[in-house]
Amino acid sequence: MSKLAIKGGKPLRDVKKNPWPTWPVWDQNEEKSLLDVLSSGIWSYNGPKEAEFNKAFTAFIGSDYALSVANGTVSLQLALEACDVGLGDEIIVPGLTWQATAGAVLDVNAVPVLVDVTPETWCIDPARVEQAVTPRTKAIIPVHLYGCFADMDAIMEIAHRHNLRVIEDCAHKHGGQWKDKKAGSIGDAGSFSFQLSKLMTAGEGGALTTSDSKLFEKLDALRNCGRRPEREPSGDKGAGHYGSEGDFIQSGNYRITDFQAALLIESLKRLPEQNRLRDDNARYVNSLLAELPGIRPMKRDPRETMGAYYNFSFRYDKDEFKGLEVTAFREAMAAELGCDVEASYEPLDACALYTPQTKACRYQLSEEHWRQIDPSRFDLPVCHRIYSEESVCFHHTVLMGTRADIEMVVKAIERIYDNAGELL
Repeated sequence: MSKLAIKGGKPLRDVKKNPWPTWPVWDQNEEKSLLDVLSSGIWSYNGPKEAEFNKAFTAFIGSDYALSVANGTVSLQLALEACDVGLGDEIIVPGLTWQATAGAVLDVNAVPVLVDVTPETWCIDPARVEQAVTPRTKAIIPVHLYGCFADMDAIMEIAHRHNLRVIEDCAHKHGGQWKDKKAGSIGDAGSFSFQLSKLMTAGEGGALTTSDSKLFEKLDALRNCGRRPEREPSGDKGAGHYGSEGDFIQSGNYRITDFQAALLIESLKRLPEQNRLRDDNARYVNSLLAELPGIRPMKRDPRETMGAYYNFSFRYDKDEFKGLEVTAFREAMAAELGCDVEASYEPLDACALYTPQTKACRYQLSEEHWRQIDPSRFDLPVCHRIYSEESVCFHHTVLMGTRADIEMVVKAIERIYDNAGELL
């Protein structure tokens, strides 16, 4: 019988007897906090838990301001609106990211300009950003992807030279640090997601960070039906006072509930220790992976002073595995380990979920705009190679166990390497 689990052999990990760490993490603290909100009768609308979380998240990120919003997609949209991005503007976006990064640009009537990424980090390539700048460029959205940091020194230098806004997409990087500055405190604004799989979660939710007071005032109004930030407290369950009618702007409701804020307060308390564990385990397993044929760890930039891993990823070279395609390698890894092993995101020029041309009623503002937002016009060879040939990705829970747990990842690779011929 084959040694490989996918061919009927015994898996390296019996997940019924030895399950991977689960997500989300919660205990009686979340339960008590949720019941406190329930009994208070203040379930939403600038409630006390939301105010408490915003204050704590501000201190944690090191920005001057933080505010909670409905999710990590609208956080990007609101940041773009607050930066006065609109029709005719171009926003530079990496071609390898969740579709919402570019979708938010579409939703403010601007043009997402997709650029390639670096092969060592899968984050936006500053050289490609420089080439993509035109007189119509208004902002750059660097995405800190999976476990890597975009090169924020290079991005900020380009932005300053061309007078561009920088909106950090930090959906994968809660607590990560670049030269001792946390993700979300480096650009003009930081956008965070608290969706169920993220490093902090309330099931859904998001946050925005900034140290620009004028930007904060616009963001706060945009997320709260256009009302300007509160100027004095009110006894009306947190509703507050908003000033004269002239203070209002057009917007919608992008608020979170106090139930979500209650969960996020507890999640933030756990985050530093969870990040430390994931970072320690990632450093350890990468040191082992570096010794294996056909496996290349992701590049850890020395300027990154604290890791934060939404996914643990590495690069695969099929030539070292007798030509075994990466899809077959991932399937064999999943069978050995009893967990999901996935590809990277699809490149946005060929992503099934990023298809602007399916929404002519919303996006066909003119024939010129329609052509500009066609993602197929962009050339993203590195993104395609990563997705089709190289990427191997695990959810961050794989890094939340013991060293013996993550050594099993190495053993699975070695087993597949030794028996790759059976899978051809």
